[in-house]
Amino acid sequence: VPAGNPSEYRALVKEKHLGSVFLAGRTGDSPSTIKRALSKLAVQKTETATIRPLVSVDQEGGKVQALRGRAWTTIPSAKTQGQWSTRKLRGRTKAWVKELKNAGITMDLAPVADTVPAGTEQQNPPIGYFDRQFGNTSTKVAGTITTVTATMRAGQVIPTIKHFPGLGRVRFNTDTSTRAVDKTTGVTSADLKPFQAGIDAGAGAVMISSATYPKIDKDHLAVFSSTVITDLLRGRMKYQGVVMTDDVGRAVAVTSVPRGQRATRFIGAGGDLVLTVVPQAASTMVDAIAAKARSNASFRAKVKASTLRVLRLKQESGLLTCS
Repeated sequence: VPAGNPSEYRALVKEKHLGSVFLAGRTGDSPSTIKRALSKLAVQKTETATIRPLVSVDQEGGKVQALRGRAWTTIPSAKTQGQWSTRKLRGRTKAWVKELKNAGITMDLAPVADTVPAGTEQQNPPIGYFDRQFGNTSTKVAGTITTVTATMRAGQVIPTIKHFPGLGRVRFNTDTSTRAVDKTTGVTSADLKPFQAGIDAGAGAVMISSATYPKIDKDHLAVFSSTVITDLLRGRMKYQGVVMTDDVGRAVAVTSVPRGQRATRFIGAGGDLVLTVVPQAASTMVDAIAAKARSNASFRAKVKASTLRVLRLKQESGLLTCS
């Protein structure tokens, strides 16, 4: 939904019982204005529970800061943040998180856990080109991710580490190309360390990239790969929380897959939350998930498991209350 007008699609949210929204684009609206607009979105209720939506935004810093202007603190790039002391990073992150919380935002699609090797930044269009990396070694990135993730969680805004298993070595952007391939990263690669650090520090969600990783699964994009999501992330790395997609509404990397199947394939691979920056695509995706769940018992079980993971995250975050 538009960051400057998040209630524009409130009818769609209510009609399709959507449990989460993402504030797309940029706005200079004040936290109080945004919070007032978000209050118009439907709250789901059952006989025993009230369930508020997850409200997420891209508030990393640098070029990727959706909420900006006089009402918001300007956040430096991750590259700059990575050069600060732990004390300074913790203090500044705490202040930015408080601004999000005051706006009614419950989830930040940050921090970026991708490692971009030194000297390759300009050849890495999704991350390095925009200084979105905290450092050039996995050890450096892991330490920063630990601090940012723990600070966000303490401030009651859900941190989302991304883009698993890493976009720091690709030469194309999944938003604009089908050629994003990482030929280096495998299941024992050092570049996975920052993701493990974020998981250990309390990450509320992990975002999966839409690139291909031949050393892990040569046949599927990561977002549709049970080898990446179920075997590696949930199995080898012991992560049992919420897993979400990067945008699969408009991203060029997934255009060969019908929109409905983008959602069902992701859930079938072990994922939970599907993100689309095209609001109307949500209807197609919800209908596809429901239809497959009705006809396929195995898939229905995966939908129920995903639902439970999301509800647990909401309960932990104070968004699900029981009477």
